[in-house]
Amino acid sequence: MNLKSLGYRTDLIFPSFDGQIIDRGDYLVIRTLSNPTFYWGNFLLFAGPPAAGDFNRWRKLFATEIGTPPETEHQVFGWDSPVGDLGVIQPFLEAGFHLNSDVVMTSSDPNEPPYPSSQVSIRALQSDADWQQAVELQVVCREAEFTEGEYREFRQQEMARYREMTSSSRGDWYGAFIGSQLVSDLGLFHQSSISRYQSVETHPDFRRQGIAGTLVYESARQSIAKYSIHTLVIVAEEVSNAARLYGSLGFQPTEKQVGLEWWPQIAVHSDTGS
Repeated sequence: MNLKSLGYRTDLIFPSFDGQIIDRGDYLVIRTLSNPTFYWGNFLLFAGPPAAGDFNRWRKLFATEIGTPPETEHQVFGWDSPVGDLGVIQPFLEAGFHLNSDVVMTSSDPNEPPYPSSQVSIRALQSDADWQQAVELQVVCREAEFTEGEYREFRQQEMARYREMTSSSRGDWYGAFIGSQLVSDLGLFHQSSISRYQSVETHPDFRRQGIAGTLVYESARQSIAKYSIHTLVIVAEEVSNAARLYGSLGFQPTEKQVGLEWWPQIAVHSDTGS
């Protein structure tokens, strides 16, 4: 299956490093064996949006290819539509699936941030202490439906993967530091000369100070120089503060990326109206 979507192509940078990507013709099976609770690391990616009858078909395929409860609690589906075609998604929504609707943004030479932060220094993570700070920062910034303990276990596994990728010269994890304290972080990893951002987060106590924009810009500058990158890719929810921030740095909307996800916490969160 030849992917048109730049968003999903760069998503596959990561399972292509240490996971499995199996081509079934009209869909791909993506598995991250080192982290089976990583929902978007263990999913099915179809050639097109869901059609009539695909609600049952896709879910059966997922059970066969990825797994079923209690070992596998989630079901996640993507499809290759750079214009964001939705297809027949209503049966999924009625069953409690969440629709992801993101904008894929690109730049070859980001602008300096309009409100740069002079209080931080930007560098790639180096020591064990740096990497553990990154885990803890990501845990603090987790979404509300994830418990602290479960998310920390997931994040430690993910950061171990990213650290292995840095050791293989596939990219770096960058931090914004005030003294020795990590206050914002992100990953930037490449395949050939295309690089993809990961998990841009800023500690709640340090938001709205220009730190995230400074980090995105400076990490791009350092990565371009180190790895000869010609295209930077970043993905954000449409009509979000993150998308506006990236736009202020010169990232341009290039395509859309859509998918469907379900796991127990989403169902509980939806039922409680949170």
